[in-house]
Amino acid sequence: MSTFGARLLHFLTSFPLPTTLPDNVLAFSPYLEETPQALLSQFAARYYADNRPRVALLGINPGRLGNGRTGVAFTDPVALTACGIPNELPQQREPSSQFIHEVIAALGGPTVFFDNFYLGSLYPLVLLREGRNYNYYDSPALTAALAPAIRLSLQLQVHDVGLRRDVAICLGRRNGEYFKRWNQELQLFEQIRVLEHPRYLMQYKRRELAANVARYINVLTDIIN
Repeated sequence: MSTFGARLLHFLTSFPLPTTLPDNVLAFSPYLEETPQALLSQFAARYYADNRPRVALLGINPGRLGNGRTGVAFTDPVALTACGIPNELPQQREPSSQFIHEVIAALGGPTVFFDNFYLGSLYPLVLLREGRNYNYYDSPALTAALAPAIRLSLQLQVHDVGLRRDVAICLGRRNGEYFKRWNQELQLFEQIRVLEHPRYLMQYKRRELAANVARYINVLTDIIN
């Protein structure tokens, strides 16, 4: 019997790369590179080696310094080490990863968190424009070009990887507008709960870190219970 982790690896390593994208945007898959793939495999074997469906926390699309290096969503090299997976990557922090792993620690640590939840993105590939992170919704032309792939991504994560369908958590309010629209079309989740994106909270609300972590914990514990 396949595991949640094995199915996740297959989804990420086989997800199709676009041939061309508008606005000089480039997409790349960190999961096809040797180091991120190896680290993701270790992570999946450690935390997803069962067949239990998880509640998804879905962001926008991965960034180049966290997921782009480690292969693990919202997890920079420092956080990956804290999850028990040492690595030789530059030990640099990434703001979204910092926030999410504060939440993970407050919930009881990685084992408790990943037993119940899955971190991912609506679109699983890194998007770059002029070498900088770019969001799938940053231009109407890009959104239109990627919409079929995002629909496919959501369907594969639900049906093939194995997510709980009673509820999903969307990270980012603008992301949530698109997510709800696609979910209404695809009928994948019964309910979508939207939280402020970790990057926004770290950039503009850092002084309220404890309160924002507590807000996440309230939502997560409500779902677990």
